Amino acid sequence: MTDVFIYDHVRTPRGRGKKDGSLHEVPSVRLAAKVLEAVRDRNGLDTAKVDDIVMGCVDPVMDAGAVIPKAAAFEAGYSTRAPGMQISRFCASGLDAVNFGAAKIAQGADDLVIAGGVESMSRIGLGMSGGAWFMDPSVNFPAYFMPQGVSADLIATKYGFSRDDVDAYAVESQKRAAHAWQSGYFEKSVVPVKDINGLTILAHDEHMRPGTDMQALAQLQPSFQMPGEMGGFEAVAIQAHPEIEGITYVHHAGNSSGIVDGASAVLLGSKEGGNILGKKARGRIKAFANIGSDPALMLTGPVDVTEKLLARTGMQLSDIDLFELNEAFAAVVLRYMQAFDIPHDRINVNGGAIAMGHPLGATGAMILGTVLDELERRDLNTALVTLCIGAGMGTATIVERV
Repeated sequence: MTDVFIYDHVRTPRGRGKKDGSLHEVPSVRLAAKVLEAVRDRNGLDTAKVDDIVMGCVDPVMDAGAVIPKAAAFEAGYSTRAPGMQISRFCASGLDAVNFGAAKIAQGADDLVIAGGVESMSRIGLGMSGGAWFMDPSVNFPAYFMPQGVSADLIATKYGFSRDDVDAYAVESQKRAAHAWQSGYFEKSVVPVKDINGLTILAHDEHMRPGTDMQALAQLQPSFQMPGEMGGFEAVAIQAHPEIEGITYVHHAGNSSGIVDGASAVLLGSKEGGNILGKKARGRIKAFANIGSDPALMLTGPVDVTEKLLARTGMQLSDIDLFELNEAFAAVVLRYMQAFDIPHDRINVNGGAIAMGHPLGATGAMILGTVLDELERRDLNTALVTLCIGAGMGTATIVERV
């Protein structure tokens, strides 16, 4: 199999996913085009040499539909020879786009692939594409369907995480993200979004609240108690996990991932692709895996897929220098740390989606780029990137510096 290298990565800032967010007037296709333009311009890329553009998009409808990577390639001025495709595995779509591109390169089909994702959550609401998982009883009964926040509270209840535990994690995420921005850790990977006149619309992650403290979070009411108790989903949780007597509701907007807009892109290639670029590789995709997991807990897939990936590679936890796990909810990361006894100074070291937000289809490629930058900054070698996924799944990728 051919080695798969990472030659560059970029992302937009994350804009607040509301109508008053800075990126609300920027359609998904333009967000995607911005990162394609940046990859081309930063690397002197002859876009006729791009074998594929693969992007995750969780809700590919309305202005995010119709194979948005190909549409974005037109807008970015790419050669018509560059094809495109969109994929979805819910929150892991961006990382799975990278893994899909890596697989094509590894088996010799392609030499250069741009992979990443895009989501404009201020323009296309969560779940706008519909789906049998939460709408068809023949599916959601055996899937123990419930809102993800109720699943997060189920995890907190089952594994013993208190309101103080999840709030303290959220405060630390905000502090780490603020420190990373203040220290310039994201400068070489975040590309400002500009309008047609070249004026900057957004250059900084907009969702952050660096002044957050425990006292402020204590004022927030649990977000998922009503659907749990009034909507009947707590009964579903107890049916799936009868060892619990009831759910303790601890998650709210301040310790859950933020709804935001954004796009990401990773430039992947073989050794021959690097020769085409005239560039040295920054990293190598060592291995990746996917798995199905408990659909009621839903968000514990990162634990299961990490076990699978380490077993397949023959690696140990001690071989991993840094971990990057999407902060869908605080309990997701706390359970992962608990399961593997990972100290907090080795995981999400620059904060995560609780502070900066989670643009669904783009996040996986964003956090892969974040941890590669951090490996370089710390002069470390190996990282594992993983995300929890709706309906009970997990995706993970191991990346090495070159």
